[in-house]
Amino acid sequence: MTFSLAARDPATGAFGMVVTSSSPAVAARCLHLRPGVGAAASQNVTNPALGPRLLDRLEAGATAKEAITRVVAEEAHPDSRQLAVVDGAGRVAHFSGAGTLGRHAAATGPQAVAAGNLLAGPHVVRATIEAYQASAAATFEERLLAGFLAGLAAGGEEGPVRSAGLAVVEDVAWRVTDLRVDDSDDPAAELSRLLALWLPQKRDYLTRAVSPQAAPAYGVPGDR
Repeated sequence: MTFSLAARDPATGAFGMVVTSSSPAVAARCLHLRPGVGAAASQNVTNPALGPRLLDRLEAGATAKEAITRVVAEEAHPDSRQLAVVDGAGRVAHFSGAGTLGRHAAATGPQAVAAGNLLAGPHVVRATIEAYQASAAATFEERLLAGFLAGLAAGGEEGPVRSAGLAVVEDVAWRVTDLRVDDSDDPAAELSRLLALWLPQKRDYLTRAVSPQAAPAYGVPGDR
């Protein structure tokens, strides 16, 4: 019930992911990032625990392929799982169990992997990767969004999507971008709106965390 795009930005080493689903709150279950380590999607009949397990393997020195192989081998219900991983060197891997729902597929590009299930067709993930790679947008987040929107335009899921999320980690311990639409008639439009709202303020919020005295004023009532 999901398709996703996970990537490493070759210019900065940031990791990011965008995901959407016909079920609610998809980003809470399927989107997993760790600064300096990698990105992991755990989807289909989702076991959210697999995302951190994949990242733990990467952090211990495994490649993307090695991490998936080990986690799948240890998983009690591998046939139900669909996984995608990008490691710290930008290597990618994916796995779709025998019980993956509906038409499912994965596609890879340089330092990026898209995967989905219950798709309108396998072309959806290829369109996602191609649009991400072709995007000339100024920010990593906008390029991820371009891939997501192209996947939707190519047919997306077989049914209507209800939720979406987009997140990025850089060189601090938290997600520098973490946007979620947990339920909406048009999660793509709402995610696009949130990203347009967030990006002009992103660096200000980072400055407030690491160097409060250099941060701009909040500009809210009572702030002097």
